[in-house]
Amino acid sequence: MEGQNRAAIAPGLKVKIVLKKDQRTGVLTEGIVKDILTKSPSHPHGIKVRLEDGQVGRVKQILRH
Repeated sequence: MEGQNRAAIAPGLKVKIVLKKDQRTGVLTEGIVKDILTKSPSHPHGIKVRLEDGQVGRVKQILRH
């Protein structure tokens, strides 16, 4: 999955994340990355980010413009 590598994610990128409350259902939330919260270069469940609207979740898809 493309959201597992920190190098592929940068602030300003449009992504789809799964919020903590949506992990069971898999509902994705779309937004723009403000901050990258995961420090390690990769994570099996997706890199954790904060969106510009303040929501926090793990990246599941990187959207191409």
